[in-house]
Amino acid sequence: MADFGRILQSVGEFGLFQKACLFALVIPNIILPFHLASVVFVQSDPERHCNTNWILGADLNLTTEEQLNLTLPREEDGTFSRCLMFAPVDWDIEDIRNYRLNETTVCDQGWVYKDTQYEATIVTDFDLFCGTSNLVQVAQTVVMAGTLFGCLLFGPLSESFGRKRATQIPAVLLFLFTVVTGLSHDFYLYLVSQFMVGVGYGGFRMNSIMLATEWIGTSKRSLGAILSQVFFAIGLCVLAGLIYLVRDWRLAQLITAAPLGVLAIYIWYIPESARWLLDRGRVEEASEVLKKAAAINKGIVPESLLQKVVVGTETKKKGGTLTIFKSAVLSKYLFAVVLAWFSLNLTYYCLSFNVGNLGLDVFLTQFIFGVSELPAHLLCIWLIEALGRRVCLITTLLGGALTCLLIIVVGQDKAIFVTLFAALGRIFSNMAGSVCSVYVQELFPTSLRQSASGLGNIASRAGGLLSPVVNMLATYHWFVPIVVYSSLMFVSGVLVFMLPETRRRELPDSTADVGKRKNSSTVHQMDVLTFSKLKSTRL
Repeated sequence: MADFGRILQSVGEFGLFQKACLFALVIPNIILPFHLASVVFVQSDPERHCNTNWILGADLNLTTEEQLNLTLPREEDGTFSRCLMFAPVDWDIEDIRNYRLNETTVCDQGWVYKDTQYEATIVTDFDLFCGTSNLVQVAQTVVMAGTLFGCLLFGPLSESFGRKRATQIPAVLLFLFTVVTGLSHDFYLYLVSQFMVGVGYGGFRMNSIMLATEWIGTSKRSLGAILSQVFFAIGLCVLAGLIYLVRDWRLAQLITAAPLGVLAIYIWYIPESARWLLDRGRVEEASEVLKKAAAINKGIVPESLLQKVVVGTETKKKGGTLTIFKSAVLSKYLFAVVLAWFSLNLTYYCLSFNVGNLGLDVFLTQFIFGVSELPAHLLCIWLIEALGRRVCLITTLLGGALTCLLIIVVGQDKAIFVTLFAALGRIFSNMAGSVCSVYVQELFPTSLRQSASGLGNIASRAGGLLSPVVNMLATYHWFVPIVVYSSLMFVSGVLVFMLPETRRRELPDSTADVGKRKNSSTVHQMDVLTFSKLKSTRL
């Protein structure tokens, strides 16, 4: 829709209207990292022992040490068992002391916790250890599954009902089910609510970026796409401070719900994408929204161009996802982008969910993760314009693979270096994600852009979904997960060499335009090679 670009030039490509909309849509990214609070900030195996207060019925004057000696078996290293206790008996205290107990059972009366760094976590509230410790990974997987489903659900919905509606509904879901999560009294209710939080997260994050960038002209499109990542990095820093001050996961959820409630209200006043309205032939609605934008930006709305866009839309043959697979060039582009998005998100969440096992203080590690990503995203805004999309994506993917592999080289016991390389791995994977969000819009024609972007987001969320499963491979050896996601990042980085550079080029409007771009790139390379040969012959 090249004529819409001309309309935006008249209205204002990045005026006060666009800045206000962009700000309103990216600010919530400060809150979005908090949806991981309940599954990241968990002390998975706190110091504890079975609750054995049953023995106090025999003697209320027992000291704590004597109570534990009489009621808990010991491990081979001499410490008290963390998962077993002696079965309760109806004896008097002298018989227990004389005959001793020897029949063990599970901790069916709860646990007593000691030296925990949190007041309450999902681990302590739902007793997720011993035989149920793997349910922590289940909780992580459920969040990622919800995020994937949110992309699958709200991607097509944004095409049929508009970018605005596909952003509003997820915002309301985020608020409602964040509250439900904080009030969950049962682990399975918690899982359902976290799935719905993931649905809202996936739908809002994908469509809010699209709604913002479709109002912005070509020259500032990369800024609109990457700014959401910048605010997300700020949110990671704030998350570390929040959990440090609020050590109760339920209270943290309710605090998170407060700003999400504000979002659920003001999101209804965000304007619909004029590009989408025109694509649907709703010229009167598009004209009204554009007039408001022009009034704020002190621009004008060219009515003749509006009619021209509508006529072009009505005669244009609509494309679909299958059209991508009918083209060898587009299929190649899609495969490279999808694999890159999958591998970078797999790496990012594998490192994120492992924040408590890197050796340093969990709060400090989380803060380092957030504060290191902030300048990286700001730098990315400049780099993709200075060096190009292709070079940046190759460099970040290969760089991420290398830094993660360096964790294996330095060894698990070097906590400072492990945290450093893990932070660098997250930085590279995050920067690669920013490049992908811009790159996918420029590789595919207008009629297929949303489909390609949706498939990329689905692949990205699939990577997040599989991250807890990949982390569970550490049961075989601690470096197995690192080898898996590092290898995928390396392979995807190599495949990006197949993609063309799109910096400072017009967006393609059709599959034919993509073919022309490919051919023009090939011709340009041949011309350069021929010129070099002629020059060497003359010399």
